[in-house]
Amino acid sequence: MSIERVLLVHNFYQMPGGEDRVFATEAEMLRQRGLQVSEYIMHNDRISTFSPLQMMQQTVWNSTVYYELRQRIQSLRPQVVHFHNTFPLVSPAGYYAAREEGVAVVQTLHNYRLLCVNAMFFREGAICESCLGKALPLEGVLRACYRGSHAASLAAVTTTAIHRMLGTWDRVIDRYIALSEFARSKFVEGGLPADKIWVKPNTIHPDYGVGTGGEYALYVGRLSAEKGVTTLLQAWQEHDGLPPLKIVGDGPEAALVAEAVERRPSIEWLGRQPKEEIARLMRGAKMLLLPSLVYENFPATLVEAYSSGLPIIASDIGSLRELVGSGTTGLLFAPGDPTGLATEVRRLAQNGPFRDAMGQQARDMFERQFSEDVNYNRLMMIYREAITASAQEKGCTGEPSGTAHERSE
Repeated sequence: MSIERVLLVHNFYQMPGGEDRVFATEAEMLRQRGLQVSEYIMHNDRISTFSPLQMMQQTVWNSTVYYELRQRIQSLRPQVVHFHNTFPLVSPAGYYAAREEGVAVVQTLHNYRLLCVNAMFFREGAICESCLGKALPLEGVLRACYRGSHAASLAAVTTTAIHRMLGTWDRVIDRYIALSEFARSKFVEGGLPADKIWVKPNTIHPDYGVGTGGEYALYVGRLSAEKGVTTLLQAWQEHDGLPPLKIVGDGPEAALVAEAVERRPSIEWLGRQPKEEIARLMRGAKMLLLPSLVYENFPATLVEAYSSGLPIIASDIGSLRELVGSGTTGLLFAPGDPTGLATEVRRLAQNGPFRDAMGQQARDMFERQFSEDVNYNRLMMIYREAITASAQEKGCTGEPSGTAHERSE
């Protein structure tokens, strides 16, 4: 089955992040392979003008999106509509527009929005699974887990609950893409249909290429509590003998980073940087740091680091435990433990051959599992499965073989 036309749908965030980069990467990858790629895009800058009632209405069912997407599909006739982020403005109405036009629907699960009000399983500085598997997760509303707002949290809960009741998550989406086996297990635990969930990690386009290494440690990401920024800063402020630290990114904990820079000359904050500069920094670093306190799905920076032959020191939690081989492609430490992080940083920084061997294995893993060729072939397989499933819904023939989990291995 030849895939020629794809429509990609994405709701951009107010602050650019990994999901936005993945959307752009996959769009460019498909275009480079000769597919006709169209995009339907919305941006969260618009929500600042919404009243709570408008926010609720748009999040549950955006009728404008429904009609616009149907018209776009009628014009473009894509074989697949691939959704990335739909919250809050695209809404599940987008799925129904594609289904009404008889087009296969694929949804990448970039975060845990369908299972958790704040999409992270994180509350008050720790992992929280209170709402996992609940048809009506009211605790997330009571605790205002989304943006610290009861109204916004209610909109998120209402959307997932109504569409769970309508069978949207089970019936209307032909295939889901989870970014790791760990993430897949959480979605299955949360009630999504296991036979529809495939595992396809993120990739990078173009390949950064292996660097020569350097003398500094690198952090690239959002400056926020769940990313472990406090742990990172404490490691450098409380322990001597660590290499210089370069921090790339912005976010709510930027003031803490600025304060740490004043106290420790070895810490340098570079703010947001374009992709080309991030690639240069990756190629020139000694290690990448991922001190997250949350269940990461698949950080975009991880595949960027592996592409560069850069070993990773990461928190021993969630999918990071799966994606970073301790002693092979990197090292792991207990989440939230600055002393543990400092110990592993020092261990890697002081042993050049050990670090270089890890860097080579990181690059080898990239080529085997995360390269553009591997990713593209995997994505095409998922698209074909979705088209077959969609055809079956319309009474056509074609039977996919095996379970989704079996095919993901």
